[in-house]
Amino acid sequence: MRHVLLSLAFAFLAGGALSAPVYATGEPSLGKPTAKIHVEEYGSLSCTHCAHFNNEVFPAFKKNYIDTGKVRYTLHEFLTEPANVAAIGFITARCAGADKYYQVVDGLFRRQAEIFETRQLRPVLLDVAKQAGLTEEQVAACVADPANGEALDARVAAGEARGVDSTPFFFVNGVKVGGVTLEDLDRAIGAAGKAKKK
Repeated sequence: MRHVLLSLAFAFLAGGALSAPVYATGEPSLGKPTAKIHVEEYGSLSCTHCAHFNNEVFPAFKKNYIDTGKVRYTLHEFLTEPANVAAIGFITARCAGADKYYQVVDGLFRRQAEIFETRQLRPVLLDVAKQAGLTEEQVAACVADPANGEALDARVAAGEARGVDSTPFFFVNGVKVGGVTLEDLDRAIGAAGKAKKK
């Protein structure tokens, strides 16, 4: 089970009784809940293409569609190698709470290259977590909680059941999107909008 690895990875942080923060359940989303277009991304915090999308494409996508109320966006968690980097990152993001979830995800994507270059997840993770209001002890407690690892496993399995086998992987109103550029999403969102009007 993936969670055993997570516990080992943060065992050195644990010391004494720890109190875990409130864990964000469900699927945190951005944008208007009643938006007619729902864009879903299956992404991994250890996926370089996902980091490129987050850092280079997502800001314009958010400005054009999420901030204008046209689209509701949901990032679904998926694991790619090194899976522990993605898993620990996602669990930490959820422990920051629904309102800080995307802040942590964005912070880790933007520093992904640093993590890989230094081969050190811990200092980057704790710095990003601290900016979201988490202490080192809270991160350790959250990652060490078996329920959080099991919940992540279930979310990954749900993605696999939908046919997700790579990242980033997109659906627009349930329809698979073949590309990851802003132009690809423009076309898919336009098509979904026309379908809604029929």
